[in-house]
Amino acid sequence: MPNVFSKLVIQDRIISALSLVKNVVGHYAKHRTTIQRSILFILILRSVLSIRQFIKALKKKSPKKDNKKVEVDVIFFKQLYKLLQIVMPGLRSKEFWLLIIHSGFLIFRTVLSVYIAALDGRIVSALVRGQVREFILGIAWWMTVAIPATYTNSMLSYMQNKLSIQFRTRLTTHIHQKYLTDMTFYAVGNLDDRIKNADQCITVDTMKFSNSLAELYSNLAKPVLDIFIYNYQLTRSVGFEGVFLGTSIIHISSLIMRRYTPSFGKRVAEEQRLEGEFRFRHSRLIENAEEISLLNGQEIEKAELDKSYHALIRHVNKIFRIRIPHGMMEDFVIKYFWGACGLLLCSVPVFFKVPGLKVTDASVGGRTESFVTNRRLLLSSSDAAGRIMYAYKEVTELAGYTSRVNDLLQVFEDVKVGRYQKNLVSSVSIESNAKTLEGRGKIVQSENIEFENVPIVSPNGDILVPKLTFHVKPGMHLLIVGPNGCGKSSLFRILGGLWPVYGGTVHKPSHKDIFYIPQRPYLSMGTLRDQILYPDTIEDMKKKNVTDENLLDILKVVQIEHIVEREGGWDSEKEWFISLSGGDKQRIAMARLFYHAPRYTILDECTSAVSMDIEKIMYTHATALGISLLTVSHRPSLWKYHNFILQYDGQGGYVFTKLDAEKRLALQEEKTMIEQKLQEVPKLQARIQELLEK
Repeated sequence: MPNVFSKLVIQDRIISALSLVKNVVGHYAKHRTTIQRSILFILILRSVLSIRQFIKALKKKSPKKDNKKVEVDVIFFKQLYKLLQIVMPGLRSKEFWLLIIHSGFLIFRTVLSVYIAALDGRIVSALVRGQVREFILGIAWWMTVAIPATYTNSMLSYMQNKLSIQFRTRLTTHIHQKYLTDMTFYAVGNLDDRIKNADQCITVDTMKFSNSLAELYSNLAKPVLDIFIYNYQLTRSVGFEGVFLGTSIIHISSLIMRRYTPSFGKRVAEEQRLEGEFRFRHSRLIENAEEISLLNGQEIEKAELDKSYHALIRHVNKIFRIRIPHGMMEDFVIKYFWGACGLLLCSVPVFFKVPGLKVTDASVGGRTESFVTNRRLLLSSSDAAGRIMYAYKEVTELAGYTSRVNDLLQVFEDVKVGRYQKNLVSSVSIESNAKTLEGRGKIVQSENIEFENVPIVSPNGDILVPKLTFHVKPGMHLLIVGPNGCGKSSLFRILGGLWPVYGGTVHKPSHKDIFYIPQRPYLSMGTLRDQILYPDTIEDMKKKNVTDENLLDILKVVQIEHIVEREGGWDSEKEWFISLSGGDKQRIAMARLFYHAPRYTILDECTSAVSMDIEKIMYTHATALGISLLTVSHRPSLWKYHNFILQYDGQGGYVFTKLDAEKRLALQEEKTMIEQKLQEVPKLQARIQELLEK
């Protein structure tokens, strides 16, 4: 009895469930249109609310993170929006109209795909029915449609490449403007530790960002458009219910796949960093090739290069290994699971009669045409969904490039306002030093050069001179001497605006009134004329009413006029740093000084490769032009050209006073004589001891 009673209960429940399902289906069939519209409204409303919530999140200030991760999150979209404002500055920009044209071709290609799907169905239907004429006409029309289709595909590729180039041009121009303004390029490499390889970021990372951005638009815009159009066509063929169910399955499986997708953005950013580090080590090897060769250091350099390369390769191999299971998951879900769901969806109009659908031909040919058309649309829709899924991986890679480029621009902004992040030496642990490094001094525009209680601090935080005070007025010539590392060059870097002023007040004229000549002069890429004019151009030379004859007269002063004929004329272009000797380079640098004729010049051991006769001519002519000299040199032969001296003691102290060259030379000679006599003392003492023993 209990078993019979249980069976009756189960049968009643089944009947009740079937009755409930029948009632629900009946209610749905009666109000099918209203329910469909309600579902569409809910989906649209949910999308709008999600977008609105996302925009609010973008406007909120993101908290700072010590351990920065590269993810597809609000921070990424903020950074991307910032870069988009650079690469596409407005609706009237060339990039925007290229994007519009590109979008037009994307839409046209989707329309062609829908038409070709229907054409496929008609061709296969004619083949099944044995209609030769319709089949041949279909093939002919297929070949005709191929002409605009192939043109559209070619134009899409062209427009994508064109967009990439335009994005890169905009971004590179913007970066160059920031990088080469206010000595930013110097500060990034010498005062801040965040960007180790700015050249890698500016050249490679901007290119990859631009390519990724242009490619991502193509890989996202068309699939999204395809899904809407193909699903609309499928809704008319297989019904709203099937499309909604299929879309729901795709959405749920996409969420699951996204949940288990690795953080490719973070790994791409790390790969770019390791690439830059590897390239930087090779650059250092080339830059210091002579010293390394003389020290026979090729083995240790090879070990360092191999270490950097293997670190890069280990990381790349790790990415490859991670992509194996991820690729398997993507292929299984997108190609096979979604494909099986699609076949089930295509079978709906064949096996079931769905209310509200257009009645198709019940013959084999009609069913074949319907199935082929629907399957083509479904495959295209599935392919579009798959490309969106694959695009997520591309988005994560774009996040890596975006992070790198954004970090570069952020460092530019920070160093522009004097915010640096530098690993400092241990002296900063001293409270007084730390207080000095936290402070900032003032820079005042003036006709004179004057330092008032200015601390001389190296980029690593070592305080070389606690408070330096001196002045140089027009007509004064200052000689600066002291041991190595005492702050001589640091003073010039502060004066040139390369290093920050940590305290006190610096009075100085504008940059055009101060000229710097180092021991190894910089020779630019360009003509022989450009070497003398630098940083002026030939247009600037003409504005100053300076001719080639005037430049030749300047070369005659430094006795190097023959170089014009020897090197092939003023317009010859060479790698001048290699072509010219050390003495020629220093003479060219002095000729450059005489061309610009500034109020002040900083001469840092700039006559070490020329004779004393040429040195005399250089200094005499410079003073005759009214140029005030600030010279760093240990050569006594230069003392007579200066009337003031700034002498460092190497312990943080200094002396600033007038210089009497004759008196100082006499004292120097006396000092040398005494030192020579002192060297004889041990010999004399030994001789006395010998005499006493006898």
